[in-house]
Amino acid sequence: MGNGVREAPVEFQRDVEPVPARIAAEENQEKKKVLNSLMSGALAGAVAKTAVAPLDRTKIMFQVSSKRFSAKEAYRLIYRTYLNEGFWSLWRGNSATMVRVIPYAAIQFCAHEEYKQILGNYYGFQGKALTPFPRFIAGSLAGTTAAMLTYPLDMVRARMAVTPKEMYSSIVHVFIRISREEGLKTLYRGFTPTILGVIPYAGLSFFTYETLKKVHAEHSGKAQPSPPERLLFGACAGLIGQSASYPLDVVRRRMQTAGVLGHSYSSILLTMQDIVREEGLVRGLYKGLSMNWVKGPIAVGISFTTFDLTQILLRKLQHGPGLER
Repeated sequence: MGNGVREAPVEFQRDVEPVPARIAAEENQEKKKVLNSLMSGALAGAVAKTAVAPLDRTKIMFQVSSKRFSAKEAYRLIYRTYLNEGFWSLWRGNSATMVRVIPYAAIQFCAHEEYKQILGNYYGFQGKALTPFPRFIAGSLAGTTAAMLTYPLDMVRARMAVTPKEMYSSIVHVFIRISREEGLKTLYRGFTPTILGVIPYAGLSFFTYETLKKVHAEHSGKAQPSPPERLLFGACAGLIGQSASYPLDVVRRRMQTAGVLGHSYSSILLTMQDIVREEGLVRGLYKGLSMNWVKGPIAVGISFTTFDLTQILLRKLQHGPGLER
C-alpha cells in the first residue's frame, strides 16, 4: 500500500549548455576567426605584391631619382634591367617585400575585421554594415596598425629595390649595414609620411571596397559579388586610395633611400620643397602616378579578392558549404 502521494518524475534540462562551455566555445570561435583573417590576409598580400613586383620596383626607382617619368622611359628601364641583370632581377627586393607584406597584410586585414566589430558594437551596428564614417575609420586604423608594426621591413625593401645586388647580399645584410653605418634610427626614416599617407590610403581603400559591395548587394539582390566584380571593386578602391596619398608615398621613398643616393632629407616639408624646386609639383610629387594607376588597382583588386575568397573557403572547410561572408 502506498501513502497516497504520487511522485512526479524528475525532469532534467538537457538542452541548456553550461555557461563555461558556452564561453569556451565562443572564445574558440573568435580564435578561429582571427586565425582565418591572418591567413587570408597573408595570402592576399603575397599574391598581389608578387603579381606587380616588376612594376613596383620600376616605380620606386623613378620616385627616388630626378629622371622624368614616362611610359616609354619606364619600359626602357625595365628592358635595360632585364638585359643587364637578368629576368629575375625584375623581382629584386621581392623577398624583402614578402617578409614585409605577409605580416603587413595579415595584420591589416585581421585588424580591419576586429575594428569593424569594435566600431559596430560601439555604434550599435552588430551584424550590419557600418555607416560611411566608421567604415573609413576602421580602414584607417587597420592600415596604421599594420604600418607601425612592420615599418623597418618597408625601409629594407626600398633600399634593396634601388641598389645593385652587390651592395646588399640579403635582407639581414641590409639591416646590419644600415644599423652599423647610419644608425638604428634610420630604420624609421620616412615613418611620419608613411603614417600620414596610410590614413587616407587604407581608409579610402577599405571604405570604397566595402561601400561598393554594399551598393552591389542592395541593387543586385545577390548577397555576394562574383570574383570579377570583386576584382573591379578592389581596383576602384586602389585607384582612389593610392591617388589620394601618392605625394606622401614619393616623400617616404626619398627619405628611405636618401642614405644610399647622396641626399639628405630631414623632414617632410623640406623634402617636398626640394622635390618641387628641382622637378616641379606634378612631375616631382606625382612622378610614377600613371604607373600606379596600372599597378595599384591590379594589386589592390587581387588583394581584396584573394582575402574574401580565402575567407569564404576557410569557413566552408570549417563549417560546411553554404556559409559565406
